[in-house]
Amino acid sequence: MNLYITGGGTGGHVTPGLAIARYVMEHEPGSVIRFAGTKKGIESRLVPREGYPLDQIDIIGLSRRMTPQGLAHNVKAACLTVTAVHRAKKLLRAAAPDCVLGCGGYVSFPIVKAAQQMGIPTVLLEVNALPGKVTQQLAPKADRVLICFEQTRALLGGRDNIRLTGAPVRPEILSADRKKARARYGLADRDRLVVSFWGSMGALYMNRHMAGMLALEAKEGVSFRHIHATGAAAAKWMPDEIRKHGAELADHPEIELTEYIYDMADRMAAADLIICRAGAATIGELCALGRPSVMVPSPYVAENHQEKNARALEEAGACRVILEPGCTPEQLLSVTKELLADDTQLAGMRRAAAGLSARDADGEIYAQLKEVLRA
Repeated sequence: MNLYITGGGTGGHVTPGLAIARYVMEHEPGSVIRFAGTKKGIESRLVPREGYPLDQIDIIGLSRRMTPQGLAHNVKAACLTVTAVHRAKKLLRAAAPDCVLGCGGYVSFPIVKAAQQMGIPTVLLEVNALPGKVTQQLAPKADRVLICFEQTRALLGGRDNIRLTGAPVRPEILSADRKKARARYGLADRDRLVVSFWGSMGALYMNRHMAGMLALEAKEGVSFRHIHATGAAAAKWMPDEIRKHGAELADHPEIELTEYIYDMADRMAAADLIICRAGAATIGELCALGRPSVMVPSPYVAENHQEKNARALEEAGACRVILEPGCTPEQLLSVTKELLADDTQLAGMRRAAAGLSARDADGEIYAQLKEVLRA
């Protein structure tokens, strides 16, 4: 298979494409796979690290600000889009792909648009419950639109080209074993573990709230263990922030602060509750592992799609949603203690999350790609 994959801006638009690329290479070792993205997006770091070539497109997203600066930005964006489509056609002629897979983000628009104009089969993967503008614009002419939430179907007009596949999940998540993971961390049956982490967007604000929550835990002497990933930016100041709240983590070994959780698959598998944002990749992993969660959606993303993602899980009974405006350390701790004290509710949340999982999403997406190529 000669596959051209595009998507970028955030990890949620890049990691699914990488997961599919790995799956295709495992099942068709002779395949040729290229990616397209911007030189500033996270794809410029993630794609080369996986060993795939990355073609660069110069394009920017639209601004929502109705100011002179915002309008000037949008004029530039419109001009770049036109030139980006021309650039995309040159790249596609050189690559001669059998199919183009668009994984979202504004960089995917010119590539998929050019492919559709050139008669190259196109497949869109929409990982969010609320379809992005790019998906909405390109879906009518796509050969397939692959969705991860059933609610997305109606939002895209219920077209015949839509298929529910779920989101690709990292192999280490699928292979994680809860019993072995808990034994690894010395957790007995009645021990409770909370794992928390935030995405890069809005992490400063929520890490301040987490510092307050951890200080409250220390002062109250709660009965659960808690590991929090600060991210690089907060790693230096969070311990001091916790001290300002009147707590010293050195006196509380049940609370662990770390810049990054390298063994995330096992940590999540061992956890009784996860506190996090509501990105599509995170949701896919939570469902694959059947983990209950408290989600604080980032309000800084396009179309507020993280809240839509979280609400879809909340409707199914898999998570509790707290909106960032008005969120407090006291509220985070109160909800955490309430859920950990209710085994029946946690069990129901586990079943609901697992019921939403698509453990063979990679295989289903691969099957859809092959079906498009046979058409």
